[in-house]
Amino acid sequence: MSEYILAAPAVSENQAATRLSLGETLRDAFIITRREIRDSLRDWRIVAPILILTLIFPWIMNFTTQVAIDFVRDYSATIIPIRLIPFGLMIVGFFPITFSLVIALETFVGEKERNSLEPLLGAPLSDASLYLGKLFAATALPVFASYIGIAAYLTWLFVTIRYVSDPIVLLQILLLTTMEALVMVTGAVVVSSHTTSVRAANLLASFIIIPMAFLLQAESVLLFWGNYDVLWYIIAALVVIDLILIRMGIQTFNREEILAREVDEISIRRAAKNFAQEFRVNGKFSARWLVFENVPSILKANRLPVAVTVATMVVTFFVGWAYAAQYPLPAELMQPLRVQQDFASSAAGANLSFMPQINPPAIFWHNTRSLILSSILGIVSFGTLALMLLMVPVGIVGFLAAELGGAGTNPLLFLAAFILPHGIFELPAALLATAFALRVGATVISGSARSAGGLIGALADWVKIFVIIVLPLLLLAAVIEANVTPRIVTLLFGG
Repeated sequence: MSEYILAAPAVSENQAATRLSLGETLRDAFIITRREIRDSLRDWRIVAPILILTLIFPWIMNFTTQVAIDFVRDYSATIIPIRLIPFGLMIVGFFPITFSLVIALETFVGEKERNSLEPLLGAPLSDASLYLGKLFAATALPVFASYIGIAAYLTWLFVTIRYVSDPIVLLQILLLTTMEALVMVTGAVVVSSHTTSVRAANLLASFIIIPMAFLLQAESVLLFWGNYDVLWYIIAALVVIDLILIRMGIQTFNREEILAREVDEISIRRAAKNFAQEFRVNGKFSARWLVFENVPSILKANRLPVAVTVATMVVTFFVGWAYAAQYPLPAELMQPLRVQQDFASSAAGANLSFMPQINPPAIFWHNTRSLILSSILGIVSFGTLALMLLMVPVGIVGFLAAELGGAGTNPLLFLAAFILPHGIFELPAALLATAFALRVGATVISGSARSAGGLIGALADWVKIFVIIVLPLLLLAAVIEANVTPRIVTLLFGG
């Protein structure tokens, strides 16, 4: 059986060994799970709402479905109730799992306020066992109630209108319900283990429930649209998010901090001091040291995120190329590429609201702003949004190159004229900004953000790379894109 190193800080003389197999970790976690579920079943404030939503809400949804069917039957619009039933399944399954968020927010901080947490954290269990036990307990009861609600809804539908659900759609709804519950619980347990009061945990819960509400709306559109295949991608994305949050929760879980923390305090002065220290050597700021010693060592130490970003760009380009073959544009829209002889001057005078003007300052500011925004979104999304925002233009370029190739234009010549002149500088700049945003997000996930030089060090490295390398590259790219690229395009494609 594979082995995992699970280092649990020693808070009592009874602390067990820190090297546990996965089976032993899960065995100890299920002990905590049984305890938590037993305590939840004793609390009528938890059990009563779950029972109401489980048993009464399916009946209400079934009544609504019957009314909709009777209404549209007169207009022969049978497609509406057919699409309404999967939506009803999703809603019936989602409402009971909302209580998983409430239970999860109480897991650590609630017990701390009730003075029942210290004996639990002093038990001879690893941090992973404690964390997973709380996680399973907060998920099990609401998910079980959700399954019962879905079963009750389907039973009512069969009794009243003899409706039998599509097994694939039913499986998708069950998986979505389970994954959504896990996402909410994993996020809420992380919040609960890093706050000092239930009130603070409930306020931070908005960062969990709001994205889930948007996701529910997107799923509703897909269900009414009948595009069920996309749900598999959503399920896969939720699985990835679950794994990331579980890893982050285990890595950042620290029982000693939970017991010692009394007030949530953010020292901006101390953080700023630590951040400024990252730009000094021997207590002094040295531009020479930053440029010729520190930045090269940072690049060498971060070859993995750079390699991941490069691989993502390459794969995305060829995916865009493949999509051109699968979804070709109409032939009347794709002709051999030709531009006017005054393309350079007309491009410089173009004024499109959604594009920067073709002059160096406008292009430089547009690209700089885009990369800063992309990096910020990447940091708050564990690096994923930064990669996704980079994938969009790269994929579009691959798609257009393939489409133009099918229309009679040499795609390599298109790339050499429109992309390569300024892309030599712009693409490395975008690559480095994205790679270091990915590194900051990975720092948060891995738990090293809490160590010395963790998150602050990663942010400082991003600033160094952005100021010393990315900005000069963007400036060069802007000058070339405004003055050189249009002339090359005119030379090669002038008609």
